[in-house]
Amino acid sequence: MLDQAFVVRSLEEVRFWSRIMKEHSLFLKLGFRCEDTQLINEANHFYVTFEAIENKANAFTTGTDPNVIKRFNEEVHTATSYIWAFKRKVLGLILTCQLPGANNFPLLVDHVSREANYFRNRLAELNTGQLEPLADAIIDENVFFLRIMADHAKFISHLLDPSERQLVEQANNFSQEFDTLLYQARDLESMRPQSQTVPLLDQFLDQNRVSVKSLRDFKKTAKDLIDACRIKSIIHPLLADHVFREAEHFLVIIDMFERSLTDHQKSS
Repeated sequence: MLDQAFVVRSLEEVRFWSRIMKEHSLFLKLGFRCEDTQLINEANHFYVTFEAIENKANAFTTGTDPNVIKRFNEEVHTATSYIWAFKRKVLGLILTCQLPGANNFPLLVDHVSREANYFRNRLAELNTGQLEPLADAIIDENVFFLRIMADHAKFISHLLDPSERQLVEQANNFSQEFDTLLYQARDLESMRPQSQTVPLLDQFLDQNRVSVKSLRDFKKTAKDLIDACRIKSIIHPLLADHVFREAEHFLVIIDMFERSLTDHQKSS
């Protein structure tokens, strides 16, 4: 039986991720060569598609019929599957050297395709009502987002001008820090179910929160400096804001898990 909680959760996910997908379309387009007109047109198509989805999601309210939202989720899932396939196609073209001189890093294209896959999986879980048990969700979500954060640090390092030595060093340090956190998360993952105790999961979330907050603050500083034209880089201002929002989103998820763990402890 679908209820209001399903509507709220669905709209939160679609509003956040449809904007992310829309911006991915723009970033990919900016990285193509002038002659890549077909790829540019496809990227423009996805930009328009996800802008329309974003607007539609914003027009819905928490009082919208859950069955309407379920059908909407199915539409969004289809669109997200198409953009995922587009991103994988672009990655294949890059890795087979068919786009020489283009400016999309292979890791960036893989990164945005992983986010599309994550989004469509979330939509499928919501529509089927088959959400992961709390302990599994905590580990799996952190494994996913820790890798996303590590990637962001690498992109920032490579898109800053090499002369911005201090900021490049800071970004590289964050890259190493989040690679280490990711390895730790994967260790916890391979030790489950024995590793899924409340004390271990609680410490896991606490440690990750500290590092994500620090990276979020670094991204905010970089964003403000880019907006004020105070540093040298080829980072698009929207990309700086984009990676900042994703760190904020990860913190919201960590806080949600912390509350759920506390509630679980009280009820057990």
